[in-house]
Amino acid sequence: MHTINIRKAHPNDLEKLLEFEQGIITAERPFDPTLKEEKIHYYDIEKMISASHIEVLVAEMDSEIIGSGYARIETAKPYLNHETYGYLGFMYTDPNHRGKGVNARIIEALKDWCRSQYIVELRLDVYNDNSPAITAYEKVGFKKHLINMRMGL
Repeated sequence: MHTINIRKAHPNDLEKLLEFEQGIITAERPFDPTLKEEKIHYYDIEKMISASHIEVLVAEMDSEIIGSGYARIETAKPYLNHETYGYLGFMYTDPNHRGKGVNARIIEALKDWCRSQYIVELRLDVYNDNSPAITAYEKVGFKKHLINMRMGL
């Protein structure tokens, strides 16, 4: 059995992480008609890797990067009972390695990092029609909280 190792991302991981970003965008396009047709980027991964308020992690198996995710410390709304929260994103697992618990391992490591930063709340966004992602997040303990609605005019 191959071991999955979770580690902090390094600048030399950038090429693979940019591939993962495009994989996320490709997977999400069917759920979001507001995305531009041309090549787009969600993240400035290079800056995220070096930012002190963001933890970018990768999953490795046999020295190959097979997954990614980040936690970003955000300021909470003033009416909430916590001042900050951890926002999770950039969650991606190489299609050849799905079903091996990669996403769960990354989330667990991000939870540990958030706890070390005194964060007590985690949040993330997922498209309403993306049932596989919703199931994966529920499996690791997330619960639906709000529904974000939109209307094109």
